Amino acid sequence: MNKPLVAALATLALVGTSISTAAAVQADPAHADPVHAPGSPTRTVSVHRAPTGAARTDTVRANTARTGTTRTGTTRTGTTRTGTAPRAATDFSGIVALDDCSGSLIRVPASSDNDPALVLTNGHCLESGMPTAGQVIVNQASSRTFTLLKSNAAKAGTLRATKVDYATMTDTDITIYQLNTTYAQIEQRYGVKPLTLSPDHPAAGTSIAVVSGYWKTVYACGIDGFAYQLHEADWVWKDSVRYTSACHTIGGTSGSPVEDVATGQVVAVNNTLNEDGQRCSLDNPCEVDQNGQVTVHEGIGYAEETYGIVPCVAQGNTIDLSLPGCTLPKPS
Repeated sequence: MNKPLVAALATLALVGTSISTAAAVQADPAHADPVHAPGSPTRTVSVHRAPTGAARTDTVRANTARTGTTRTGTTRTGTTRTGTAPRAATDFSGIVALDDCSGSLIRVPASSDNDPALVLTNGHCLESGMPTAGQVIVNQASSRTFTLLKSNAAKAGTLRATKVDYATMTDTDITIYQLNTTYAQIEQRYGVKPLTLSPDHPAAGTSIAVVSGYWKTVYACGIDGFAYQLHEADWVWKDSVRYTSACHTIGGTSGSPVEDVATGQVVAVNNTLNEDGQRCSLDNPCEVDQNGQVTVHEGIGYAEETYGIVPCVAQGNTIDLSLPGCTLPKPS
């Protein structure tokens, strides 16, 4: 997963830290978890989650090769990595930084300006620890804070959650927080609008931008295709987005929104990358097709589609798993 510090987090649960290669830096679902719940599988640090104690302070790391150690940060106000350049409108407005991951202020097409706002990140970025395989969390109290960014990656303000509306690492890798402020209040105070989730399945060949609030970095590449199943340690994700090689995300990029650069809408959430060419292990996801054939793409990153969230958002901007068309996993 794309959490910050891999080596330091090897002793920590996947939820909290991990490191990846030069570009997007943040913990990903199967790659980091600070303090895991008793009985949950021990995890090493994630590639996409930021390592515990990693110095960031509004700095962004240079695009350097990963050595398995914490990178030194260089001050910047947002950069774009190699790959197809995203449209000019792709910036950091509406992006958020967590303590060890990335995320975004999001809405669905039917959301109202006066609805309580939502923040999207990875399931493995959940502050209480990474959900175990099969676990679904709903309506869990939370007071987690998020650093909201302006278009130039400068800090706009601090947002606070009231609850975890939904979180899981089963079939997908998402956490959705509900905030104590509305979209209208956020725009009035900070001049920042949310990103909109696309209601449509993404298409292969689409030019995308993976926007990391943790590292203030934009990774530009394309959608290479889709994995029928993506296996990493104990977790299985379905119909995952596979990036082209230009998006070589790193620890701390976990939870970054994946934007269609043509529309600016969010089509997926960044969550992992195969670091070492290993097969189906932590920080080394593998693809499994309909016939059970396993394929490993060393150095390739992945994201979980978000169009399936849209039918599950009810009036008032809360997750309702009983809505028609909602196929998100439900609590057992």
